[in-house]
Amino acid sequence: MNDPQEILRKLVAFNVLGGEPNLEIIDWIEKFLSDLGVESHRVYNEEKTKAALHCRIGPAADGGIILSGHTDVVPTVGQPWETDPFVLTQKGDKLYGRGSCDMKGFIACCLASVPHFQQANLAKPVYFAFSFDEEIGCRSGDLTAAAIRDFYPEKPAGAIIGEPTMLRPIVGQKGIMVYTTTVHGSQGHSSRIKDEVDAVQEAARLIVWLEDKMDALIAAGRLDDRFHPNHTSIHTGKISGGSAFNIIANECSFDWEFRNIPLDDADGIINDFQAYCAERIDLKRKTFSGFDVTHVALHPPVPPLDTPEDAPIVELIKELTGISETDTVSYAAEAGQFSRQGFPSVICGPGDIAQAHRANEFVGVGQLGGCMALLGRLAQRLGV
Repeated sequence: MNDPQEILRKLVAFNVLGGEPNLEIIDWIEKFLSDLGVESHRVYNEEKTKAALHCRIGPAADGGIILSGHTDVVPTVGQPWETDPFVLTQKGDKLYGRGSCDMKGFIACCLASVPHFQQANLAKPVYFAFSFDEEIGCRSGDLTAAAIRDFYPEKPAGAIIGEPTMLRPIVGQKGIMVYTTTVHGSQGHSSRIKDEVDAVQEAARLIVWLEDKMDALIAAGRLDDRFHPNHTSIHTGKISGGSAFNIIANECSFDWEFRNIPLDDADGIINDFQAYCAERIDLKRKTFSGFDVTHVALHPPVPPLDTPEDAPIVELIKELTGISETDTVSYAAEAGQFSRQGFPSVICGPGDIAQAHRANEFVGVGQLGGCMALLGRLAQRLGV
C-alpha cells in the first residue's frame, strides 16, 4: 500500500485522543513498516499504555533527516460534524476526518514514501519519529527526540515536523506553558471580609497581575514582528472558587497559560509571578496564617523554536518546497523540543492550520500530492 489516501483512511479510523492509549495505531504503523522490511522501535510511557515509534530507512550515516508527526488528535465532542469524523470522507478535492490535517496526513505521506526511500539508494538516512500526547502539551516530544539521539550511533542533520503549514517552510514557533494556580484562603461570613482572606479576591489580584505582566513586556519592547500577535501572550481561561455570595471563599483555582516568543524566557515569567505570589502570601498571612498560593504545571514547558535562516535545515526545506521565504507560527509544536535535543528543526506539512481542531477538518488532495512530491525530492537529495 503506497497510496497516501488509503493509508490516511486507515489512520483516521483510529480514534486516539491526546491523553489516551495509542498502542492500536502504533501496532498498525509498526506492522506496516515491518511488511516493507523496516525495523521500528518503541519508546513507552511509564505505564506502557502509550508509545512513540521511530525507525531508520537507509544507512547508518551522519547527515540524515528526521520526519516527525504525532499520532493523537483532539476531541470531536460538541462539534457539528457533517460526516463521521473517524471515517475519511472525500468531497471533491477535500478529505474530511479528524486528524486528516493535524497531522495524520503527513504521517500517511511518510508511510506511503517508504518504497521511494528504499529505492533511492540513500547515502544518508531518513528517520520517522511518531509521538503521542502532542495535543495535550507536547508531552512526548523530548522523549521521542532523545530516543533517536541516543539509539542511533550516527548524527541526524535535522528534523522536519510535519504540522499543517500548506507546505510552507516555518522556522519559528512560540513556546507554551500551562499552569493551575490555587489560592488557599480562610472562610467565614462575608461581613467579616477585613478579618478573613477571600481566595476569590486574591485570585483576581493574581490574574490582573498576569495581564499587567503581559502589558509590561509589550511596553518594554519585547516584540517579534515575525509572530502574530508579535508578543508573548498571557491568558487566564478558567476560574473556579467560592460557594455563595455571602461566604468568604477559602479556595479558588484558575488555569492560565503563556505562549512566549523566543525573546522571552519562560522561567523568567514564572519566577516573576511566583515572586509576586510570595509578596501576597507574606502580606495576607498577617491576617490568616494558613494563607497560601500553590501551582501545578499541567505539562513541562514547551520551548519556542527559532531556527536561524542560514541553518542547513532551512536551506534544505527551501529547496524541497521551492519557497525561499520562511515564516513563523504562534501555535506550539514539537519542533522546539527536537531542536532542544540537538536537531535543528523546521515545520512543514500538508494542510491548513485553520482547519485543525474544528468540525469538518479536512486536508486537500492536492496538499497530499504536494507532500509526496516534497518527500520524493528529499529522497533524491539524500541519494547517492
